[in-house]
Amino acid sequence: MSKEPQVSATTWLVSISATCCLLLVFRRVLWLVVPGLSALVVYYCMKPLVRRLIRAGLKPRAAAQAVAGLLFLATVLAVILLFSRAHVSEWKATVGRYVQGGLEFLQTTEEILAQKLPLLRGSAILRNPPKDLDTISQNFAEKYLGAFLLQTLQWLPSLLLMPYLTYFLLQDGNRFKKQLVRSVPNAFFEKALLLFDRIDISLQGFFVGLMKLTFLDTVCLALGLWLFGISSPLVLGLVAAVLAWVPYVGSLAGCVIVVLVAATDFPTRPGITYGCVLLFFGVRILDDFFFLPNTIGRSLHIHPVLSVLMLFLGAELAGPTGLVLVLPVLGVVTVATETLGQILTDRCLRERYRLAKQLNARAALSVK
Repeated sequence: MSKEPQVSATTWLVSISATCCLLLVFRRVLWLVVPGLSALVVYYCMKPLVRRLIRAGLKPRAAAQAVAGLLFLATVLAVILLFSRAHVSEWKATVGRYVQGGLEFLQTTEEILAQKLPLLRGSAILRNPPKDLDTISQNFAEKYLGAFLLQTLQWLPSLLLMPYLTYFLLQDGNRFKKQLVRSVPNAFFEKALLLFDRIDISLQGFFVGLMKLTFLDTVCLALGLWLFGISSPLVLGLVAAVLAWVPYVGSLAGCVIVVLVAATDFPTRPGITYGCVLLFFGVRILDDFFFLPNTIGRSLHIHPVLSVLMLFLGAELAGPTGLVLVLPVLGVVTVATETLGQILTDRCLRERYRLAKQLNARAALSVK
């Protein structure tokens, strides 16, 4: 079996620098990056369906139009549905109620700890529990929630670009790849073809695996929340699974949302809320030891320590967008940098390119 070539320190340094520059650029054109990234994910997920339609007898253009048309209708219906329920005042009241339930759950937990552990009764942690929970939840809704919901609603129309971009990726993606490959000199043709193939495989493995992982997490979380009797278990499971796309931070945010809902649904039964926390730990263990190796696996070949460092760097450079994009961008840039490094440092390839230029120059002179 052939092993993957080891990436040199110079390649990693160039890859990290290029990733940081790309994140800064993406932050400037975020209105295009979000639908573009969504279109890329849908493209890799829908490409097998388009191939099946072609094998069934449809022409490539007709198959791409059919899939993109269904996707466009689904996107329009989703945007209309969200806009029809986009009453910011009602959302603020609902989220404020859940924040209130979470604060009451914290106060109940402090009281339980004080009863079970007498040594903590005089500690600074439990000495001053929050007294006016209504004021705290109201201030939170006024300061942060309204602006967040309005900004979310402003992003909804840009999602209509997603099926439009997906259609052209499905229809002209292979043609665009062929044009790029044809523009490469013949001396570097094999390496360039290897570069495009590795990038395509890395992206497809990551995005398709991410969709499978999201489905598995949604099913497990929704089933567990349904058994606990939590309201809207499927919606909560899907939200938590999507938030998990942001490594580490997203899983914590999803757990906090479920805890707030559980604490509000069962204010006098904190054991159910603790059970939801244990459910998240169980799903996290399943992700690490079973789901991840069989879905995403090691498609990006990034060391865990470097992954954590790049997450902090991506958040510093591009905020929440950097958290989501930093690992896929780093994986693709590393593949491109490694292959380009092999091309530039290969003496035989450079000699072939030099000789090809000399032959072309002689042929041009002989024609004259």
